[in-house]
This record gives sequence, C-alpha cells and structure tokens, in this order.
Amino acid sequence: MLAEKPEWLTVSSPRGQSYSDLKGLFRDLNLHTVCEEAHCPNVGECWGGGTATLMLMGDTCSRACRFCMVTPGRPNGVLDSYEPENVAFALSQMGLTYVVLTSVDRDDLPDGGASHFARTIRLVKERNPGMLVEVLIPDFQGDLADLKQVVDARPDVIAHNIETTMALTPAVRDPRAHYWQSLSVLRNVKKLDRRVFTKSSIMVGLGETEEEVAQAMVHLRQADVDFLTVGQYLRPSLRHLKVAEYVRPELFARYRTIGERLGFLYVASGPLVRSSYRAGEFFIRTAMNNSAGRHQSYMTADSETIV
Repeated sequence: MLAEKPEWLTVSSPRGQSYSDLKGLFRDLNLHTVCEEAHCPNVGECWGGGTATLMLMGDTCSRACRFCMVTPGRPNGVLDSYEPENVAFALSQMGLTYVVLTSVDRDDLPDGGASHFARTIRLVKERNPGMLVEVLIPDFQGDLADLKQVVDARPDVIAHNIETTMALTPAVRDPRAHYWQSLSVLRNVKKLDRRVFTKSSIMVGLGETEEEVAQAMVHLRQADVDFLTVGQYLRPSLRHLKVAEYVRPELFARYRTIGERLGFLYVASGPLVRSSYRAGEFFIRTAMNNSAGRHQSYMTADSETIV
C-alpha cells in the first residue's frame, strides 16, 4: 500500500485578493482555467501572483486520459466564438508579461480547434503588445495543416506534452494519443518554424523506471525540444490511475541533471512542477532572451526554486 503523501507535497489552500479577483474575472467572462479544471496544486501560488493558464474551447474534453481531471465527454461541435476576444480582454486586465493558453482536446471539430487557437493568439498579441505567449496544444490527430495554423500565428513557445514514458503511454493516455505522434508534433513545429521554442512535460510516479524517463528525454531532444518539465503525478480522484510512487526530491534532481546534460535550454524538475507554472516563466523568458532566437546558451532551473 502506498504511504501517505510526503511533506514535500503539502501546499497551502488558495487565498488572497489577487486569487479572488482573478476567479471573479474568469467567471464574469465565462473563461475556464486548467488551474481549476485539472485541480492543480499550485493554483493558490500562481493566482496569488497574478497569473493563470487559460483553457480554451470549453471544459469538456473529447478524450479520456486516465490521469486527467478535466471532464471527458462529447462537446458536439459547440464552440464559443467570442472566447478569443474575451481571453484577449481578460489578459489586458491582468498586467502580465507571460501567459499560457491551453485547451481541451476537440476531435469533434474539423481542424481540432486549430483556427480557434490561432485567432486567440493573434488577438492576444494585438491587444497585449510585448506579452510572451505560450500555447499548450493538443496533437490535432497529427494533421500538419492544422498544426501550421497555430505555428503561423507566431506564439513564442509551443508546448505539447508526451505526459509519460513510451511503455506506459497505452495505460495512461487516451487510445487516440500516441507517444510517437506527440513527438512528431513537436518535431514538426520546428520544421514549420525554427524560431518557435518548443516544450514538453513528463509525469512521474506512475510506475516508470529511471531508464525509461531518461529514454523519453533523449527522444524529446531528438525532436529538438527546448524546454522540459518533470513533475509528480497526483491522483485527482478514485476513478483515475493510482499513484505508484511518490518520487523523492533527490531523483527529481537527477532527472534535472540528465536533462541539462542532454542540452535542454531549461529544465524544471520537482514534485510540484507542472507543465505551466508561474515560477518557471522567468527562466524560460531569460533563456529565450539569452538565445536571441538561436539556441546558443543553456538555462536551467533549480527544482527548489520552481517548487
């Protein structure tokens, strides 16, 4: 039987004026955040610091990954056409310099929601000059034309998560989400535009071995991925996959070292690290500035700083 959650996974309950203000703003504009939908443990810290990850295209996902708290179902083509404008407006009220936009999977839409993503990126950039925009995208079922719509909108960072190791992918992710297809998405972003930085994330504590995680990192570097996050899987409910192990901070430190040696521009590895996390944005922004559009210098982050 797995032991109780260790002390390094303890977080404070969300509170504070900034948290309350953001929650009210999102409710008023009918916007969703992955912070709430995925029960992120860092919601208090991120919202308290005035930042959040907005989730596009509703709160119902057309896929049903066994680790994810976002509600699975059939969106049936329903899409809020005003959402891109509402997102751009909300961000103009938050005073941010870096924002993350993600979405549910929308296999029910002809382009998987790629045009909706692209329109949102362009409006955010127009209304918020100077803001860096990171997008965490679905795989668009591997369709290159759909991916190109997002790349052509010129976000600063395009993220797509492989989530877990090659061996565990069939048990962890929806059957339509394939390990090699995810790597292909990341590789194709670079083929479409070398100027775009790419990012991916791995959850640990699902029963993977250290060697399997290292192999996944090698595959990501072979796909020319720039930024990597590694964090602990936490079971969101009893219907989701059980936690196989609470990975100790020392192993997260080893994963960070492996990633650094492989040449990622930035590696965040720690128990509470998530693919989109406020404390990591400074390091990504610095790495982007240092590289000046070319990958000439490497930037890493201490996991204690991230967590």
